Amino acid sequence: MKDRKPFRERTWYPYAVAGCIAVLLYVLLIRFADVRNGIGTFFGYFRAVILGCIIAYIVNPLAGLLARSVFKFIKKDKTRNSVSCIVAFILVLLLLAFALVILIPQLIDSVTMFINNLDDYIDALEGLMDKWGISRNLLNLDLYKAGKAVEKATQTLMSNASKVLSTSMSAGKGIFRWVVAFMLAIYFLIEKDNLRKGAARFIRAVAGEEKYAEITVFLSKSNDVFKRYIVFNLIDSAIIGITNFIFMMILGMQYGGLISFVVALTNLIPTFGPLIGGAIGAFILLLVNPLHALIFLIFTLALQTLDAYVIKPKLFGDSLGVSGLFIIIGVIVGGNMFGIVGILLSIPAIAILDFLYKRYLLPWLEKRHGITDTETVKK
Repeated sequence: MKDRKPFRERTWYPYAVAGCIAVLLYVLLIRFADVRNGIGTFFGYFRAVILGCIIAYIVNPLAGLLARSVFKFIKKDKTRNSVSCIVAFILVLLLLAFALVILIPQLIDSVTMFINNLDDYIDALEGLMDKWGISRNLLNLDLYKAGKAVEKATQTLMSNASKVLSTSMSAGKGIFRWVVAFMLAIYFLIEKDNLRKGAARFIRAVAGEEKYAEITVFLSKSNDVFKRYIVFNLIDSAIIGITNFIFMMILGMQYGGLISFVVALTNLIPTFGPLIGGAIGAFILLLVNPLHALIFLIFTLALQTLDAYVIKPKLFGDSLGVSGLFIIIGVIVGGNMFGIVGILLSIPAIAILDFLYKRYLLPWLEKRHGITDTETVKK
C-alpha cells in the first residue's frame, strides 16, 4: 500500500533535508573563497542598486524627522514623504559640500607640505634613531632607499599613460556609479511605503500569519540595531575628529586637518580603528616634532577612553547590548572573512545574532529539554 502521508511528514524527508544541508555546508566551507568570489561577482552587477539602498537607508532617519516635524503641515502623506526625502538629500549634499570645501584645501596643504619636507623628516627620524641607539641595520631599514623607491615608482606611474588613463576611467565609472546610486536612493525613499507594503504582503503570503509576526519582530529589531549603529557611529566619529582638530590647532601642531581626518575615518572601525588612527597620527608627528607626537599619543588615549566610557554609551545606550568579548571576536572573524566590510558590520551582526540566540534558539532548547525555571539554571 502506498504511503499516503503528506510529503513533509514522511519518515525519510527530515533526514534528506538534513543531509542536503550538511553537504551544502561542507561545500561552502571547503570552497568558501570561490563561493565568496562568486557572490561578489554576482552582486557586483547590482553595485549601484546596493549603494542606492545603503544611501537611502542612511538618509531615511533624516527624511523621517523632517516629515514628522518640519513638513507635518502637509496633509497628503505621499506629498509630505516626497518633499521630506528630496529636502533630506539636498541637506546631505550641502553638508558634504561644506565639509569638502573646508577639509580638502587643508588636506592638500598638509600632504603637499609633508611631501616637500620628506627629506628633512627622514633626516630627523634617522637622527632620532641614532640618538636612541636604534640600529638601522638591525631593523633592515634604509629610509633613503625607500624614498628613492617611492620616487622611482611615481616616475614609472607617470610614464605609463595608458595605466593612468585606465585608472582615470575607473574613477570616472566610480563617480558615475555614485551619481546613479544617489538617484536610485531618492526613488527608493520616495517609494519606501509602497516597497514596504509589497514586501510585507509577500512575506505574509510565503510564511503565513503566525510566522509573519515573528519575522516582523526580527526585522524591526534588526532595523533598530543597524539604524542606531550607523547614525550614532557617524556622529561619534565626527565628534572625535572635530575634537582632535581643535586640540591640535590650540597646541599649534602641524597637519591638523590630515591627522584629524584619518582619526575620524579610522574611528568608524570598531575596537582597533582608534589605535590605527592614533598610530598613524603619532608617526606623522614624530617626523616633525617628537614632543608633539608624545602629547598627541597621550591625548589620543584620553580621548578614546572618554569616547569608550562616556560618549559611545550616551549615544548607543544599552540598545545593542553586545559583550565586549563578542565584539572583539566578531571584528577579528568578520575582518578575516569579509575584509573591511566585515569589520564595519561586525557589531550590528553580533547584536542581531545575540538577539536571535536569546529570543529563539535558547528558549527552544530549554523547551525541548523541559527546562522552565530559567532563574535556577542561571544560578
